[in-house]
Amino acid sequence: MTDEDPPEIPILCSECDTRTKIPFPEVEATVERHNEQLHDGEPVAQVDPAVFDELADFVAEDLGLYEDA
Repeated sequence: MTDEDPPEIPILCSECDTRTKIPFPEVEATVERHNEQLHDGEPVAQVDPAVFDELADFVAEDLGLYEDA
C-alpha cells in the first residue's frame, strides 16, 4: 500500500465462511452487492465488527470520553 492507496477494510460473511479485504471506497457497494446476489438482500456480509470496535475506541478517545472526570 502506498500513501495514495486507500486503506483496505476486512469484510466477513458468516454464511459463506469468507473473509476478504476491500478498499475503503468500495466497501458499501461491494457488501451490498454480495448480500443482494447471495443472500436475497439480507445483511449477512458485513465489515469486521472488530474494526467498528477499534474505530469506536479512537472516537471515544478523541472526544475525551476516556479521561477521568
